[in-house]
Amino acid sequence: MSILSGKNILLGVSAGIAAYKTATLVRQFIKAGANVQVVMTPASKDFVTPLTLSTLSKNPVYSTFTDEEDENATWNNHVELGLWADYFVIAPATANTLSKMANGTCDNLLLATYLSAKCKVYFAPAMDLDMYKHPSTLNSFEKLQSFGNVMIPATSGELASGLVGQGRMAEPEDIVSFIEKDILNGLPLNGKKVMITAGPTYEAIDPVRFIGNHSSGKMGFEIAKAAANLGAEVILISGPTHQTVANNLITVIPVVSAQDMYDTAHKYFKSVDIAIAAAAVADYKPKHVATQKIKKAESTLSLELEKTKDVLASLGQIKEQQFLVGFALETNNELENAKSKLKRKNLDLIVLNSLQDKGAGFKSDTNKVTLIDKNETINTFELKSKTEVAKDILNTIISALDA
Repeated sequence: MSILSGKNILLGVSAGIAAYKTATLVRQFIKAGANVQVVMTPASKDFVTPLTLSTLSKNPVYSTFTDEEDENATWNNHVELGLWADYFVIAPATANTLSKMANGTCDNLLLATYLSAKCKVYFAPAMDLDMYKHPSTLNSFEKLQSFGNVMIPATSGELASGLVGQGRMAEPEDIVSFIEKDILNGLPLNGKKVMITAGPTYEAIDPVRFIGNHSSGKMGFEIAKAAANLGAEVILISGPTHQTVANNLITVIPVVSAQDMYDTAHKYFKSVDIAIAAAAVADYKPKHVATQKIKKAESTLSLELEKTKDVLASLGQIKEQQFLVGFALETNNELENAKSKLKRKNLDLIVLNSLQDKGAGFKSDTNKVTLIDKNETINTFELKSKTEVAKDILNTIISALDA
């Protein structure tokens, strides 16, 4: 899944021959999982039709402040368009449009939207060679970049005039790739490798029965998604769960037992920067596993249990540069027990859940956590969705790494 998945992209189309490429560009953004709306200059409709872009984007295309054929038409609100967008991409960006952007000229809907936008703006120049090299155009490039806009450089090749040189708008696939890389490079966990454990473990009694717990794995999966959205490469080690994720920055490794999770966590731990142990690993397992299904012969059944290997404590023992995070699910003496676990297992941060809090714990879409760092600084959060809790945990980790 692309970093653009779920993002709102506003595509601005100005009047250059390269406008024909915007049909493919819209398709590429949609393929990446983005929501797309298009705003055109009136003259650009001579090169590509609004109907084409509307069909591909599945949204209305705007080019004027009102529908000039409908005297009762409502205003196309450029302010709302600008606020809707996570990213504004102007492609093709002609010399005329670039000059107006650089100098604050506002004589069409696209330019009014540009001046209203609060998001990051990308522009992909497209024009003939001499226009591209002209001092006024170079001045526009420089001025726009000084505003914080990001230029997607034109490529060299045969131009509409027949000349050969720089001025061709970058290909749609390259525009999408450029934007994805630029976004990733600006994310706080870009270049970091994060290992996350999630879900329960199942400890076999016989070939059909097991000891397990009620963990759904949702918290761990939400942390994985949030870490990937912040640019991290994620290794997600998951016990049996119905949770799924589709993101090209997340590698899911399924495991079943505590021993499986122990072995897999140790396999990857030395190569990661951050490890977050959100899994509910079984503390005990049957000492003897029956090779055949145990028949229901007696009114009672006794099982001899033995301790499993402590995954988190073992990682704390070999920790070097890694930032190690654990979870504590408590029912009494919550803070004292969490602080003790923090020290015993050599953690940098512990996430405390209490089953006393309504809406927290297993099988819930919400959680209420208290974060305690190795200096015993305590930060308590209100009940939130697990998606938001994941963001709070990662923001705390990022702040600690930057300190």
